[in-house]
Amino acid sequence: MHDVPKIVLSIVPLLFAIILHEVSHGWVAERLGDPTARILGRITLNPISHIDLMGTIIVPGILLLAGSHFLFGWAKPVPVNFANLRGGRRDMALVALSGPLSNFLLAVLSSIVFHLTFGGVTGPVGMSAMIITPVHIMANYSVLFNLVLMVVNLLPILPLDGGRIVVGLAPVNIAIAMERMERYGMLIVLLLIASGIWSYVVSPVIYIFWRILM
Repeated sequence: MHDVPKIVLSIVPLLFAIILHEVSHGWVAERLGDPTARILGRITLNPISHIDLMGTIIVPGILLLAGSHFLFGWAKPVPVNFANLRGGRRDMALVALSGPLSNFLLAVLSSIVFHLTFGGVTGPVGMSAMIITPVHIMANYSVLFNLVLMVVNLLPILPLDGGRIVVGLAPVNIAIAMERMERYGMLIVLLLIASGIWSYVVSPVIYIFWRILM
């Protein structure tokens, strides 16, 4: 039961990081000519519109309960009709980049909140400390979660955002070859995690950003 406060304080920043990531995709797509996400009601911070049973609840829940040092999750992908984008493949890359970029900006904002609230955590215990301490803890989680989402999604593997960025910017023959491999993308990700290669690729990059911000 001692882990319940930790789980509760981590759920809010995790959900917000995941949801903002998806909303950013829809918002940028709309600005570039595709209103699909708006029409389907997905440009909203209402978590009900974005929750994916497996990615938003089951996977993060299992990792939290298992005491994992690596937490990951995802929401229902915001639908984007790339044919509507005025700039073609270039705009597809911009839509893909918007998700990780939103996570980076939220990580920076969260780090500012973390440092600003540090004095309230170490100062005298009172009503203000009872409010500041949870905010301080959630800001800490928020930095970590957003950095993980940013770095993982920038991996050049479809269907991750990094793969979409490469497809949007690479020569057509490379883009076609990558799209043919998309069906195996999540399998590749799972193999990277299971083999331990994931830690050598992702963790050092996250650590660099963590040291800069924290």
